[in-house]
Amino acid sequence: MGFVGAGRMGANMARRLHDLDYDVVAIHDHCHPVAESVAAELGAKAPVSLAEVTAAADVIFTVVTDDAAMDELFSGSDSLLQGAEGKTFINCATVSPEAHEKAAELAAKAGAKTLAASMASSITQARQGTLYLMMGGEEETFSENEPLLRDISSALRFVGPVGNAAKIKALVNMVMNINTAGLAEGLGLGGARGIDQNVLREVFSQTGSNSRVLETDGDDMVLRDHDCFFSAAHAAKDSGIANALARRAGVKTPLSEATEAQYRKLIELKLGELDKSAVAELTFPGRAGSN
Repeated sequence: MGFVGAGRMGANMARRLHDLDYDVVAIHDHCHPVAESVAAELGAKAPVSLAEVTAAADVIFTVVTDDAAMDELFSGSDSLLQGAEGKTFINCATVSPEAHEKAAELAAKAGAKTLAASMASSITQARQGTLYLMMGGEEETFSENEPLLRDISSALRFVGPVGNAAKIKALVNMVMNINTAGLAEGLGLGGARGIDQNVLREVFSQTGSNSRVLETDGDDMVLRDHDCFFSAAHAAKDSGIANALARRAGVKTPLSEATEAQYRKLIELKLGELDKSAVAELTFPGRAGSN
């Protein structure tokens, strides 16, 4: 088992599989000291080159940040596809459907198999093996790897062709980001009008204003606790993926476009690496970004 991308999600998925006695043999990251640290923890190697990861493992998980990073893995000068015949790549990044499709096409030409594994979960679920996974690719490849995938997930769904997983994930994050921005506006407005935030959150939880993000982000918005589980920069990227899909389909998404603009403003304010709950910094009265 190999991992390319040893950030919050990749490292914790590797730890989960190691706990279950899978043989995690190689950890690679663009920041080599990070890979070395995780590899030392798991008794694995930290190859400098991608080709070494492919040589060491039969199944390689990739968890990278954007289309450019995905493209580099499968078509760069140091590619995972060197000596890749018979290997399987499970690509877990939230990138565009086109990036997943291109990776799958290049891998197939090299005699390798791919799955797109879109994760609707965060760091805690990666560590506990309770991810919600939406899998795209060839159904036979999915079936071959289903036992492994079940060991890192509590919910596993095959969604058809490789691009479908990315499309559905983009929609999941589009709606989540809209909900998060909307919650920040509601709580911010309530605070500006002198309404007790504890009362307001309790009322929201019992009415049509309830949402998953109220549970995960409500307290953090009020307390300004923006330790990162899902960054504002990633929220901007993922809303952007969804909005690009909408433009190609001729569908108007004004709420999603406004939400993407909010998260891009956080990036401009050098707050992009905070959790997505930091969108409250733009709406709560008296905070730097609300001016």
